[in-house]
Amino acid sequence: MDKTFEKFLRREIDLAAVGAARRTDNAPYFCTPRGASIFGWAGVDGIHFCFIRGFGGTVFAVSPMNTPPNYVRPLARSFADFLRLLLACGDTAALEQAWMWDEAQFDDFLREYPPTPEQREVLSQIATRLGLTPMERPWAYIREVQSSFDYGKIKYTADYYDPDMNPAAQAAPPAWKVTFDGGFYGRQGRAWAGKELPLGKEFTWAGRPWLIPAAYLCARGLVLDLCARVEPGDIRAFMDKWDLRPENDSALNFTRERQMLMDLENPLRLDFCPSVEVNGKLLRFSQGSSVSFNPCVPEGLTNELEAKWAVDHYGLDASQGWVIYRYSFPWPWKRRPPVKALSLTLEQQPDRVPGPRFRPHQPGDTFVFTHPVSGIEYTLTVRELERQTLPAGAFGAGGYVYPTNTVAMSYTLSPEPEESIYVSDCDEGDRPRRVEPADPLSPEERGFAAVMAVMGVIGGADGPAAVTAGGRPQGKLRAVYSSLRFEPLEKDVEWRVDFEYKRFKDASFVLL
Repeated sequence: MDKTFEKFLRREIDLAAVGAARRTDNAPYFCTPRGASIFGWAGVDGIHFCFIRGFGGTVFAVSPMNTPPNYVRPLARSFADFLRLLLACGDTAALEQAWMWDEAQFDDFLREYPPTPEQREVLSQIATRLGLTPMERPWAYIREVQSSFDYGKIKYTADYYDPDMNPAAQAAPPAWKVTFDGGFYGRQGRAWAGKELPLGKEFTWAGRPWLIPAAYLCARGLVLDLCARVEPGDIRAFMDKWDLRPENDSALNFTRERQMLMDLENPLRLDFCPSVEVNGKLLRFSQGSSVSFNPCVPEGLTNELEAKWAVDHYGLDASQGWVIYRYSFPWPWKRRPPVKALSLTLEQQPDRVPGPRFRPHQPGDTFVFTHPVSGIEYTLTVRELERQTLPAGAFGAGGYVYPTNTVAMSYTLSPEPEESIYVSDCDEGDRPRRVEPADPLSPEERGFAAVMAVMGVIGGADGPAAVTAGGRPQGKLRAVYSSLRFEPLEKDVEWRVDFEYKRFKDASFVLL
């Protein structure tokens, strides 16, 4: 037992006023570590303070209401230091919450909540009866103790791993079973698991190191797992640049243009089309899925369980980021063949890249731009520019009022492009307005989904479509529509030229 703690008990000092009251029952919570000896309770949210067998005199705070995995944190290396922290801060509340704050926030809390007369009396007893002085720079001391501690050494009881007791407890990984239709998320049911064909093939493509750990030979086809490794520094830089946090990590918080830029820079995203050649026969995939493992997620959040299970199963380095793809390739034969030769081809899907903006005022206006890859200079000539109003009942779904005002523009490009070039309205437009409550599964809601799909074609989430009209005046005539708005536009629409191109060359690799 800590000597200062023994002396403290003999002096019979009551710490209830400073947030560490004694209790006779000391019933543990699901997150109370195995071997914990509880000596004080804060009186709110089940917060308690303890020693843990095997950690000497280190004092820990246990906070059952914290987000996982922040239930247990060390506060002081000894009970004497714990009391010195109380002398400096006046209450356990500051000590228990220090992990969430920077030093300025910690100091602000101390200024806002100075010790009460009752607390000052207890602090005086601690100082005089035990001969202790206040801790200098308490926040820095706590931060150093917590940052240098190995949390993996704390052991918990079975309650911690029981989802009924701890909703944040992760389910035990299921038996590893790869089926043709299962993907990572599908129900495996009674489908036969494929026979594993270990490969262990490594290569570099698209600026990433890849590992092909195994293929699986199923009755209906071949299933291939592809693991792309991502440097955690690249992930952190991406998250910092776009200020991605749990509360704003949603596409709804960013414009379409920003989403396109983010997709280009996201190190955990790469769209590609794989094909395999088995015994000299080309196989195209019929389905695919992927999971991402991000080692840089904020503390308290977790990755997809399926991603963690895959990382653990294949023994991948959990300090790195991983994107794990699974593709199924149907056999072209009636029976599963013996695989004697296997190769893989990876083809990147083109990226959509936002380009320059322009604001035409009338037919005949021109806009000159250069393709960022080919370097070809194009001239866009506006042929028609007309404000239009769609019929009020165009979408035919009750419960909503829909925007109906748009601007139609037809144009030509010179020279005629062989590359993919799109024109989009830079503005998001207006969303339909709900005029009466509706059940999410009601016909009205289904109608809303339908109209949003239509808006996606003429000016919604994916930008307006470029459609071909008749005639060829100095090039093929194209037409686009602006995003829908409730009020007719008084100013000219600002359009954006978007490009679609591939950043990485196709590559083939022999796997077997």
